[in-house]
Amino acid sequence: MNFSALSIRNPIPAIMLFALLTFAGILAFRANKVQDFPDIELPIVTVTATLDGAAPAQLETEVARKLEDSIATLQGVKNIYARVLDGVATITVEFILEKDLSDAVNDVRDAVSRVRADLPAEMRDPSVTKTTTAGRVVLTFTAQAADAHGRPALDAPDLSWFVDNTVSKRLLSVPGVGAIKRVGGVTREVRVELDDQKMAALRVSALDVSRLLRNVQREEPGGRGDVSGAEQSVRTLATVQTAQELARMEIPLPDGRHVRLDEIAHVSDTVAEPRAIAEQDGKPVVGFEVFRTRGAGEMDVANGVRKAVAELQQKHGNVVLREVIDNAAPVEENFDASMDMLYEGAALAVLVVWWFLRDWRATLVAAAALPLSVIPAFLGQYLFGYTLNMVTLLSLALVVGVLVDDA
Repeated sequence: MNFSALSIRNPIPAIMLFALLTFAGILAFRANKVQDFPDIELPIVTVTATLDGAAPAQLETEVARKLEDSIATLQGVKNIYARVLDGVATITVEFILEKDLSDAVNDVRDAVSRVRADLPAEMRDPSVTKTTTAGRVVLTFTAQAADAHGRPALDAPDLSWFVDNTVSKRLLSVPGVGAIKRVGGVTREVRVELDDQKMAALRVSALDVSRLLRNVQREEPGGRGDVSGAEQSVRTLATVQTAQELARMEIPLPDGRHVRLDEIAHVSDTVAEPRAIAEQDGKPVVGFEVFRTRGAGEMDVANGVRKAVAELQQKHGNVVLREVIDNAAPVEENFDASMDMLYEGAALAVLVVWWFLRDWRATLVAAAALPLSVIPAFLGQYLFGYTLNMVTLLSLALVVGVLVDDA
């Protein structure tokens, strides 16, 4: 059946169809996400193993080589790259393009599990992550304590906790926000400094203290019990709330006696050694970066985050929140430039048709074919999960010439 001839004989259904597709395309264009580039999942998996205080030579022989030998047996592995630094070993596994990324992550995780018993016991379990172009930083802010009578109202620990707790909880509720990363500030820690002379006199080893501290911060299920005539869940609590409680913990001695922790060590509630600092105009601040999730648009995330930050600023007058880096602005500029290029290409195509043919009928056909073909394409993009980005908009701009030829 000739669709063109059928549409000429019965124009009403064709007109209604294209009107419906154009209307749906406009709605899809307004609802679609705007990104700089599409999210791409690369067949690359990264394994990170951390062992505090370990030398690179030790990590290479005891960790990196064992992980490499186990991962090398996997199907579809193309290249394996290892990087060893002080306390950290990073292994990057590149698979062939045909390998599904989820299967690759599961295979690597299984390979790591097979040799976990051969790795140092004091090492934390290696992390397995996939490589993707999503999750980039959208906005970066700084938090600074507002002056109260000539001095900051919040100190560095309180300001860092404000970012980690209040700011993170609020911003993570914004649609499209994947993570909040603090930059600078301090991290609270309880430091236990052992006295080797007192420990030697009481025959207490650092391993005994380490084992005690490891068992302190634990909560275990205790089954069920009859409480006031009703069955209740029971838990065993072994956590401490303050450094003073930890200092009063008793350590068993070989002869059956017990000694308090503060008798063989100095326990203090302090902050960890800073590994990064953030400054603005020469003054120390606490920064935080906002990452987007896969499939989210930078412009939507930026608008939602700015609204949430404005609400936080209004509620907490003792903190000044400033936006310092905006990675969403270039995305908006590229989007506007791509749309302008699409409009200019369509207008030039119509003018070229009129200039060479000098026929208003042919010119009107080309002018009508362009929007009736491009706008419904946005509906297809939306239904198939494609976002508005540099690649898709450039493709539409290039296909304008093909549409004119077909028209």
